[in-house]
Amino acid sequence: MHRFHYVGQNLHCESVDLATVAQLYGTPTYVYSLGTIADNYSRLAKSLAGLDAQICFAMKANSNLALLKHFANLGAGFDLVSGGEIRRVIAAGAEVKKSVFAGVGKTEAEIQLALESGVFSFHVESEPELARIDHVAGKLGVKASIAIRVNPDVDARTHAKITTGKSDNKFGIPLKYAPAAYDAAAKFKNIVVRGVQIHIGSQLTEIAPFVEAVEKIAPFAAELKAKHGITYFSIGGGIGIVYRDALASGQQGWWDAQPAETRPITPEAYGAALVPLLKPLGLKILLEPGRFMVGNAGVLLARVEYLKRGHGKNFLILDAGFNDLVRPAMYESYHEILPVYRDTTRRALKADIVGPICESGDCFAKDRQIQELGEGEYVAFMSAGAYGSTMASRYNSRALPAEVVVNGSIFELATVRENFEATIAAERVPGFLR
Repeated sequence: MHRFHYVGQNLHCESVDLATVAQLYGTPTYVYSLGTIADNYSRLAKSLAGLDAQICFAMKANSNLALLKHFANLGAGFDLVSGGEIRRVIAAGAEVKKSVFAGVGKTEAEIQLALESGVFSFHVESEPELARIDHVAGKLGVKASIAIRVNPDVDARTHAKITTGKSDNKFGIPLKYAPAAYDAAAKFKNIVVRGVQIHIGSQLTEIAPFVEAVEKIAPFAAELKAKHGITYFSIGGGIGIVYRDALASGQQGWWDAQPAETRPITPEAYGAALVPLLKPLGLKILLEPGRFMVGNAGVLLARVEYLKRGHGKNFLILDAGFNDLVRPAMYESYHEILPVYRDTTRRALKADIVGPICESGDCFAKDRQIQELGEGEYVAFMSAGAYGSTMASRYNSRALPAEVVVNGSIFELATVRENFEATIAAERVPGFLR
C-alpha cells in the first residue's frame, strides 16, 4: 500500500498535487510520503506481535535527514554502514543507542565514532574485524557489544548484484566456521558477545528464502544463547516491493486480487511465516528493512525537455538522468513512469524514455508506452524512494536533486536543490597552475 493516486487527472502524493511541487521547486525532485512510511512501519511491527522486536531502518536505502527523524519518531533504530551514516543520524536529532553498525570494511575511526556515539551493537563480518574492534574499544576503555554476521549460504533468488547470503558473496562468516569465530570473540577482553546476525539479500519476492535462512541459523542461535549468553538474533532485511503495476498496488484489495503464485510478500505473510520459528528462541529479534520502508513511499519528478521523433523510434527526453536515478542503468530495473497530468483522450506514445547524460546507458525504459507528452510536462517515476537519492551523483557536472516530504496536505522542502557553487565548494585550483 502507498499514498500516491490520481485525483481527477492530477497525480497526488497524499493530498498534495505533484504538479504543484514540480512548479514550486523545479525538477528533478524526489517526493516522499510520510504517511506511507508510517503505514509500512506499523504493518511490519504488528506482524511481529508476540516477539520482542526492534526495527532498525537500513538507511543506505534513503538517508534524508527528515526521513531519519520521522523513523526515530516512529520508534525505529538504524542499520548503519558508515561513519557518515552515524553522523547523519545524530544530525537528524535521533539517537544511535538502538542502532547497529554493519559493513565489511569498518575503519578504526568509524569504530571509534560508533563506540563514542553509544551504538547498540556491531555486526561483525570477519575475524580481523573482531581484533580491530577489541583494539579500539581497549583504547577507549569501553566494552564493545558484537554479533557475528553468519552467512547461511541461502539463495535469495534476487538480482545478482544485491544477493548477500551465498557462500561466494563477500558478506559474513560461513556457518561452519561461525562456532570457532564466536569462541575467539569470547576471548577478547574488550568485546561482549551479544547476538547473531544474518542478511541474505535485497528485493526478495518470496518468503521461502527467509524461512530457509532462519531455519538454518535458529538452532545455532539457541546454542549461542546457552554457551555465550547471547540476547538477540538479527534476521536482516530484504522484503521486496512492487515496481510493476506500482500505482495500482496502492489500492485497497490489490494484493488479494493477485494470483497466489505471483503475489508479492506482505508484512503479514512475512510475520506469519517467521514468528513461529523465532518465538521459541526467547531472544530479542532485530530486523533491518530498508527498501520495504521507503521504496514505494517516494517518486522522482522529472520534466519533459523534448519529444524526438526518429526513424522507427521515438525518444522522450527528460531533465532527469541516471545521475539522479541510476537503478535502471545499474540493475536493469523497472520503474513505472506516469504522467503527472493524465489525459485519457491523448494518443498513446511508444518511446524510449531517456535522460540528458552523454551515454547510451542513460535510458530509463525502452519502447515504453505512455500518453503523448510535450515539452514542459511532468512525469513521475514510481517506487523511487529507495536507492534513488542516496545513489545520485554529479556526473556530467549536474547538481544533486531536491527532496520534498509530504504529510497529508502539508509539504516542505527537505533538501534544497544543489547549486553550482556547492558542487565545486570543495575543489581548488593549485597555486602552481595559476
